[in-house]
Amino acid sequence: MKKHFFSGIQPSGKLHIGNYLGAIKQWIALQDQYEPVFGIVDYHAMTVRYDPAEMGERVLDAAASYLAAGLDPSKSILMVQSDVPEHTELAWIMNCITPMGRLSRIPTFKEKVRQHPDNVNMGLFDYPVLMAADILLYKSEIVPVGEDQVPHLEFTREVARRFNAVFGETFPEPAEVLSTGARILGLDGVNKMSKSLDNCIYLDDTDEDIRKKLATAFTDPARKRRDDPGDPDICNIMNLHRVFSTPEEQKRCAEGCREASIGCVDCKKILMGHMMEMIAPLRERKADLLARPDDVRDILRAGAERARPIARATMDEVRRAVGVSVT
Repeated sequence: MKKHFFSGIQPSGKLHIGNYLGAIKQWIALQDQYEPVFGIVDYHAMTVRYDPAEMGERVLDAAASYLAAGLDPSKSILMVQSDVPEHTELAWIMNCITPMGRLSRIPTFKEKVRQHPDNVNMGLFDYPVLMAADILLYKSEIVPVGEDQVPHLEFTREVARRFNAVFGETFPEPAEVLSTGARILGLDGVNKMSKSLDNCIYLDDTDEDIRKKLATAFTDPARKRRDDPGDPDICNIMNLHRVFSTPEEQKRCAEGCREASIGCVDCKKILMGHMMEMIAPLRERKADLLARPDDVRDILRAGAERARPIARATMDEVRRAVGVSVT
């Protein structure tokens, strides 16, 4: 039987091309080797203020994005975290062996406090424990992550080691599988592509959206006019060409930039065509899924039904280990 691993996504907004090319495309490729559990982690999304009336639609949007990106419900489990109560049960048990001092040293907590100074809640402080529980509940031996998530996975390994030392060998220490996807900067050419910075192209952007966004995207800052030679090595549009365009077109654009025989507008038009070509089928698949919300809900319900026996088996083992009753 294929082994499981858990990967979670918050229902906090639309996915962009950085999410897809940098991580999700590679994670979904693993469903031929494993039976992944892809969780829409709605409890994590509660750590910041939100409109409860919108949560259901956000969950559906995240599920449709995963499915449009290639998640196959016959190979993977797609579920909603709150539909499997063992996630929070295991988190409570892990809370009881996790020192508060260790949580206070996690850099992302300080970052979240800066972002949400008027809503510093216990969930924000404690969410790494729930994240660890998400992963360990499925006895994950590997976890696909980006480099920025490696410290969180090391914390998960610490939690597993501490539980095993106190209550006996129960959990594997999951190893990271680093994404090999492209690292894409935002359209500002400086920061990582981010919803909060409004510098990204979404997987369901229309052709007109893409056209407008690329029109204002930063290029080589030293190139002021069309007949100025540029440096493609520092131009973020050229970085995007390396992801979307053929080697021949990359060479043509790079040489044209250096020789000033091609302008930034022309260079963007070539990129635009390839970007639209990639995004269009994803956008269409997602729109089709969202037009059939009951079908998406059925997939989520079926995913929860498949996840619960795995989660219950782990919790039966955990309850015996910690000495509470198993009925």
